[in-house]
Amino acid sequence: MNIQVFISRIERLSGGIKACNWQFSIVVILYLLVFLILFGCQNLGTKNNNNQVTHVTLWQGINPPVNRDVFNKLVKKFNQNNPGIQIESIFVGEPQIPKILTAVVGNAPPDIFLFDPQMTGKFVELGAIKSLNNWVENLPMKSEIYSNLWDELRLNDKIWSVPLYTSNIGIFYRPKLFSAAGIKETPETWEEFRQVAKKLTIDRNGDGQPEQYGIVLPLGKQEWTVFCWLPFLWSAGGEIMNNDNPNFDSPEAIAALQFWQDLLKSGYAKLSAPERGYDESDFISGRVAMQITGPWTNITKSDVDYDIFPIPASVRHATSTGTGSLYVMKTTPVREKAALKFLEYILSEEFQTEWSIKTGFIPTNQKVSNSKLYQEYVSKKPGLQVFLEQMTVARARPNMAGYSRLSDSLGRAIEAVLLGESPQKALQMAQEQLRLIWNKNSK
Repeated sequence: MNIQVFISRIERLSGGIKACNWQFSIVVILYLLVFLILFGCQNLGTKNNNNQVTHVTLWQGINPPVNRDVFNKLVKKFNQNNPGIQIESIFVGEPQIPKILTAVVGNAPPDIFLFDPQMTGKFVELGAIKSLNNWVENLPMKSEIYSNLWDELRLNDKIWSVPLYTSNIGIFYRPKLFSAAGIKETPETWEEFRQVAKKLTIDRNGDGQPEQYGIVLPLGKQEWTVFCWLPFLWSAGGEIMNNDNPNFDSPEAIAALQFWQDLLKSGYAKLSAPERGYDESDFISGRVAMQITGPWTNITKSDVDYDIFPIPASVRHATSTGTGSLYVMKTTPVREKAALKFLEYILSEEFQTEWSIKTGFIPTNQKVSNSKLYQEYVSKKPGLQVFLEQMTVARARPNMAGYSRLSDSLGRAIEAVLLGESPQKALQMAQEQLRLIWNKNSK
């Protein structure tokens, strides 16, 4: 590859993920060098030497390891039942984005890649993924998949991936702590939520530092914080985008961020460690009585008492979907066809039943959700029915090419407010800074 072409592609790749960050470009270049050394012969390795078996590579970052084991066992079952296709599931860990971009620029991508739908726009912009529109239209189980999931995976009137799993977030709570505080019903509105958080905040020795807080809020500017806050924006009636432009400083956004800040200023909430809003240790120890998270959490695998209620509403109910998408990368017609065969298996009732029951994720196939076997599983899992019912109000984050830039700006504003800045000032500043570059670079 010509060096100038290479540099141009690196700048284009890194610009969509971390604008104006030369360190990130260096990271991508280093990944490329390692990739060329270790994986440069990947395409040769997947060629069919006997014209009977098509080898397909799949990159994934499934965690925790117990969930990864479930996935790999199901992949093994597919391979046994389809001897003409062999899927090689490769754990690529974190961070995955530099690795996949390195693979694309080095013209040696995997055949299938698992990642968030929010990367769809960037992959489409790079011409790295195959459109699945025609394939999905002829898919036997298309109508069995939750319709809002297809909406999440659609961009420019085309579907670009399929959902391996889905989920959404709610409020986990400790029933014993609720009972000790005299709380008999879970809150449904913001004001009820505020009152419950107040009752659950306890300063036993009167030193001004509660031994127990109502809730932990995620401190940080990365995606987890944005992911947890967006349901409150939507609940207030707001939208993150308006006519294809960022809509940060709306009255609804200000109100939603003010609600979080008020919980902190009142002393009813504590902040997580920076960029550790998903950590459940304070919840499990009883340091906090409520936490925003989803059904994948280790809380469900612990011995602690817990239950779940929906995200409280201001003017409407809403939650964020957490979906994992499988993309078919542009490789060869033979391998692309084999990859699509595997994707059909992923959406099947057989796969989704075993995967969902053993991992805690919500099935993407509604036949599984309604099956007797899955309902028996749900009856044994406190609160799981909440996540199933929230699927009707679940919302997806945008998947256009500029989402990473949008999320980064919004995350910085949320972090600033949690550290004391006024919601109006922080959101207006983020809006103005993003507006300067949005129309030129993000569409």
